[in-house]
Formats: sequence, C-alpha cells, structure tokens
Amino acid sequence: MKILFADALPESYIDALKQRGDSCLVSADLGADDLSGALDGVDVLVVRSTKVTAAAIDSANQLALIVRAGAGTNTIDCQAAADAGVYVCNVPGTNSVAVAELTMGLLVAIDRHIAQATADLRNGQWNKKSYSKADGLLGKTMGIIGLGEIGLAVAERARAFGITVVAERKTGRGADVEMRIRSLGIRLVDDLPALLDESDIVSLHVPGGQATQGLVDADFLGRMKDDAILLNTSRGEVVDEEALLHALETTGLRTGLDVFCNEPGSGTGTFTSTIAAHPKVIGTHHIGASTQQAQDATSAGTVDVIEAYRSGELMNCVNMTDARVGTYTITIRHFDQVGVLAEALRVLRNARVNVQTMQNKVFLGSNAAVALIDVGGEITDEISQELNELDNVIQVQIRKR
Repeated sequence: MKILFADALPESYIDALKQRGDSCLVSADLGADDLSGALDGVDVLVVRSTKVTAAAIDSANQLALIVRAGAGTNTIDCQAAADAGVYVCNVPGTNSVAVAELTMGLLVAIDRHIAQATADLRNGQWNKKSYSKADGLLGKTMGIIGLGEIGLAVAERARAFGITVVAERKTGRGADVEMRIRSLGIRLVDDLPALLDESDIVSLHVPGGQATQGLVDADFLGRMKDDAILLNTSRGEVVDEEALLHALETTGLRTGLDVFCNEPGSGTGTFTSTIAAHPKVIGTHHIGASTQQAQDATSAGTVDVIEAYRSGELMNCVNMTDARVGTYTITIRHFDQVGVLAEALRVLRNARVNVQTMQNKVFLGSNAAVALIDVGGEITDEISQELNELDNVIQVQIRKR
C-alpha cells in the first residue's frame, strides 16, 4: 500500500510498515490546502493535526483509509469521507495521561503564576512579593465536564492534590466507568448549573462537534464563581471566545488553554488570537497529547489500525453506522458452495431491493453457513419463494425490522 504521513511519526514505526512492503511517504509540513495535490495514488492517509477537508478527499483517486493518530476526528470531514466510501479510524485512549498531565500543569501554572514569573526572571526582574500571592489548590473543588478516559485521568491526579472532584450525573454510563467514578471518589451532581455553582475549577474534556460547539457561552461563564479557573484541553470550538474575553475583562476568571478557535491547519504557522494574547490566559500550542510516551503508544496504535485494515478488518472506525439498518433482515442458511450468495444478490437486484448491511459466517466443519442481509425495500412472498428455491439454500427467514 502507499501510505502518506501528513504529520510525523517516529521512524521506527514507519520502518515497520516499510518492512511489510508498504511505500511510506512522510510529508510532515503538509497543510490542509496542500493535501489535495498530494493524494494521488495514496491508499492510506495518516494525520495528527493536519485538517482533511472534503476537497482533499474528493481529489484522491485511490484513498480508502484515513487514520487519525489520536482520538479526536474533528479535523477530518468524516461525512465527506463516508460519502466517498473512505474509512476514518482513530486511536483513542493512548494519550489520556499526557492530556491529564498538561491539564494539571496549566492549573498549577495559573495558581503559582509560573509563566509570568519566568518571563520576569528572563527580563532581569525579581518580584517575590507579587508572585507569593497564590491561593493553593488543597481543598478546592474541580468540576470535570466529560468523564471519558481523559476526564477520569484528570480526576485521579486532582484527587492526589487534595482537590474535591464533582461531575454531572449521566445515564448510560458503562458499569466500568461507574466503578471508576466511585473508586476515585468523584461526587456526582444533578446538572451543569449545580456543577458550576460549586466549582472553583472547571476542566473541559468533551469531544468536538456540533453537540459541544459553544458549550462555554456567556450563560455558562456567568454561572461560574467570580474567581474561578477554566481549563480547556479538549477542543477550541467548545468555548465561545468572545464570551470568554468578556468574562476575563469583567470578572476574576483565569483560564488555561491548550486549544483555540481557528488554529493553524498544520504544526507550524502564524497565529493571531486575542484570547491567546490575554494576560489572564496561560496557553500552550495544542500539545496535550505530545509526550514521547503518548506518541509511542499512539504510533503503535496507528500501525495496528493499518494492519487491521490490511487483513480486512476495521479498528475504531468512526464514520460507519453503529446500528444495522434497513426495512427487512433476510437470514439465509445455506451450504457453503460457490455462487450461493451471488445468486441471492441477483434475486434482490432484479427486485430492486437494496442491500445495506451483510455478513456471512461459516458453521464448524465448513459445510454450511448463514448470511444475514439487511435490506431497504419491500420483500414480497415472491422474492422469499425465489430465494428459498435457489440451489444449496437450506432455509430463508424474513423478518421486518
């Protein structure tokens, strides 16, 4: 396969793919606008921060898989990829600790004025009187919004600092998550307003996308304590930056940000941001996942995704439908002979019934098999009878969904 790495991965992992016969091209300086001219003949595209637009996907003539070497896929037009039949897979969970560590680093830096103090020292200024004025973190309350792997990792570290952790009560959490919540001593509150009312620190760990865009708006910020700290190491668009700027100017709010709206589409570039330049903001360059430990784990996971695709399987695909779809499910038990399913599909095609999902599994001994076919359209008695009369078909069952 021809694999394009639009962001750098450690050479050893790329060499492992080369040893399997893959043609690997590393172009770490590619930006969003450059991809359209770089995807000719590419089977697999690997990205970290580089944006993948619909135009880039449309320009590809062979692309089958986009791998986000990390968790978030908001920089990839997943719908455009789905429309083009291109898989989008990610590598979740490998950078949770790295992001949690940076989150706590931003918190400590805010409380102890580390960035400003360092700047003064470099400019030859000694100001112990000013920088001795820190609140301290022991006994504070942190509200965590988003109890995924990263949120739970932050909670674990915050508890070690003597911080009380609260989060919203949610339905649908798995038993393993509920167990971790209890083991970490996270106290659950009924809703977001209750969380904001009592939190000295609010830390955001939600995915990007329409559901969370502008989550932190004027109303959200207005509910926070006047001297609270806001931390965002999730996605820039989660925060309404105009509302945040107003809050910074009119309240005692301080904030630590690793992510911003309208970040550059590549790893380097010019960036002008009123929020990033604000004196009450401690900022970093969207580097939450950027430790060597996290990079190694993510790189290994990226190779695993590519190898799974090579073997005909998918890992962590985010743009395939989760549920089976269709109006009917056709179950065909058949002898495992050449052409049985081809004939079944011919019957459906002639009846203008569209196949939407399909799987075929073989019984022990490889004498018989069963196919599950979800279809869109009407299955008549005539279609059912024609399927039952096919050679080597044992039985056909039709179930309306």
